Amino acid sequence: MVSGRDAMRGTTIRAAAARHGFGEAAVDALWHALERGDGRMAQFSHPELGGMGQWSAGGLVQIGAMFDDRLKARVAAACRDLAAAMAEGDASGRGESTKPAEAAADGPAWWPGGLGQPSASGAQNGLRYAYFAERRRLAIARDGRVTLYDTGRHRIFGVSQRQSRGPHLAFTADDGTVDVDSLAVVPS
Repeated sequence: MVSGRDAMRGTTIRAAAARHGFGEAAVDALWHALERGDGRMAQFSHPELGGMGQWSAGGLVQIGAMFDDRLKARVAAACRDLAAAMAEGDASGRGESTKPAEAAADGPAWWPGGLGQPSASGAQNGLRYAYFAERRRLAIARDGRVTLYDTGRHRIFGVSQRQSRGPHLAFTADDGTVDVDSLAVVPS
């Protein structure tokens, strides 16, 4: 017998699959990834979603098919829809909100004060980043030192890291790839 919660979850997944042009198995993979990320982030691996990928509330998304911007946009839209359904509690069946807490998901705030909560944040290979879309600021912690950057006109929605000469971040923005070294440093 299917519980009301499972039926509602199934309905949400079927609707998102139809709306965004994915199979239900792909959207189910996103749902489970979002559950693990408390509705704020998802790390997933599914061929229909471009392979391995991740999504964070606030707009950061990356997929294995990194040059397929159309697929990236569909994945991001599906994640936003599912996260909204989870936050409303309409598909969780718990009747409680899974909206983000005020604290950062990866511990206490490490970025300069006064920026508020980041639109997206993450860490990889000893680097941490937090993007503040409304303030047009990007904070990066490397080797215990935090540097604050002005993102200017760039609206960042993806991140990549290369290891050729040590860890280095580049970001995908609505106007192309933005290398961290091209951004102006802001005194923190």
